[in-house]
Amino acid sequence: MYYSNDIIDEVRSANDIVDVISGYVKIQKKGANYIGLCPFHSEKSPSFSVSPGKQLFHCFGCGVGGDVITFIRQYENYSFSEALNLLAKRVNIELPQQSDSDKIKNDEKMIILEINKTAAKYFYETLFSEDGSKGLEYFKARGLDARDITHFGLGFSKKTPNDLYQYLKGMGYDDNILKKSGLINIDERGARDRFWNRVMFPIIDANSRVIGFGGRVIGDGLPKYVNSPETIAFDKSRNLYGLNFAKRTKRDFFLLCEGYMDVIALHKGGFENSVASLGTALTAFHAKLLSRYTKKVVLTYDSDGAGINAAIRAIPLLKEENINVKVLSMAPYKDPDEFIKNLGSEEFQKRIDTADNAFLWEVEIIKKGYNLNEPDERTNFYREVSRMLSTFSEKLERENYTHAVANRLMIDYKSLFDMVNSYGFASNTLRKEEQKEKKKKLDDGYTKAQGLLLTWIVEEVELFDKISKYISPVHFSDGFYRNVATRIFEKIKLGDFKFSNICDDYKEDIEKQKLLSKILNTDLGTNLSDDDKKKAITESILKIRQASLDEESKNAKGIEEFQKIIEEQSILRKLRVDLS
Repeated sequence: MYYSNDIIDEVRSANDIVDVISGYVKIQKKGANYIGLCPFHSEKSPSFSVSPGKQLFHCFGCGVGGDVITFIRQYENYSFSEALNLLAKRVNIELPQQSDSDKIKNDEKMIILEINKTAAKYFYETLFSEDGSKGLEYFKARGLDARDITHFGLGFSKKTPNDLYQYLKGMGYDDNILKKSGLINIDERGARDRFWNRVMFPIIDANSRVIGFGGRVIGDGLPKYVNSPETIAFDKSRNLYGLNFAKRTKRDFFLLCEGYMDVIALHKGGFENSVASLGTALTAFHAKLLSRYTKKVVLTYDSDGAGINAAIRAIPLLKEENINVKVLSMAPYKDPDEFIKNLGSEEFQKRIDTADNAFLWEVEIIKKGYNLNEPDERTNFYREVSRMLSTFSEKLERENYTHAVANRLMIDYKSLFDMVNSYGFASNTLRKEEQKEKKKKLDDGYTKAQGLLLTWIVEEVELFDKISKYISPVHFSDGFYRNVATRIFEKIKLGDFKFSNICDDYKEDIEKQKLLSKILNTDLGTNLSDDDKKKAITESILKIRQASLDEESKNAKGIEEFQKIIEEQSILRKLRVDLS
């Protein structure tokens, strides 16, 4: 559904960001802003900041940020339209009517969620009836009591292959929507339930909505597990089982396991920070979802070959989201459920405390494939490990891991590091890398200066006329920074500058709103004197102008362009910025 910027701004303006966020997060006033513990990742010291002046939030820990609509989208896992509707209802604003196609789509999603909720209740009630006795026996044999069953909403689907269909038809749902729900298969042969004679696991999203189901067959039938198909309400690659409970954890890490029963066993054992992917391998979307809540994950996959392979595939996806990954050893047991039943929660906690660094764990897995008593195989093993170590692009990180591996394998560090260098990081490559690091520091300084200046402009708009004498959007780095600077400069000149106007330009892109929040929350230094402020602004202007000229010189074509750049550099060296 398309909404005009006017209606979006009306809804946003009517929902003070401090009022909205304080309904979700405990925040306290500190100076001009409010601070609290971030709801999107685990932390002990508050780094989550809410600015009533800017009507923006920003976490200096995990980087998430944006306006009040972005907060609702992130916290509730809503689409833009869903978040806007929630905020509009909160302040009694009536939104324009949706188009017929949008209305049908949203209505269908709500109906399917309603059907799922109805089915979950029916499966739960069936479990405690005479028809569900086998299902109840199964759960009891797995060590679950009535409280566990109720907590996770577990249930049972009857042997009759169209029992749920008949029940839902009796509730007034038509065949078309039942087929779209994924619970009922309808074809020329008639209607049949997707789930029958199975214990049922409702899949509940982070907003506590039943979005699908998993069913385990009673007995030896195949397939052992069946999950709901993809529907308008269910995308298994973007949801995690148990997240509705795990997101409330006070622990600073998540346990990531393979199946429903693993999650339930871990929660029962006191590890409420456990989640699992839904009958599929971990995806990049799963990793991104996890990164909203934590920066530490302990993999508790099964100890068999399939579990090991799943862990090997998951590690790079999690690292891509800057998540610190460890791998827990379940030996001699296969999975968390089996481990806890035999050794208990205390021993499992000890395994968590001694979980292996993901890279070192991979080294140990590779080691099992070599006979280290044979000199050739031992050398080949060291070569493979050296190739792995050579993939660390940062020198310090590579050295740290080489030290750790040398200690683990009890071999000479220098010998191992020399071998690592032979695989792509010889002296000339290292020099190039050091040059890259220097360039990165310069780039970071340029980036910080741009953020500082833009933050200062929007914090103290009265400085704009003085600053704009010396700098314009063209001096900002090509891309997002220049785009933001252009919009801010234009709106201030027109006398129409509001943070909401800037946010509206990126309303459909959460990542850009996150970057916008970061740019406009650059640390200004709260205790700076007026002279220090002027000095900092001056340094930022000169740094941005110089970096802009450096970039122009790289792309200059012809002698005339070079001469122009040289003249501008000469002018810049003599430039005196007057902000008095």
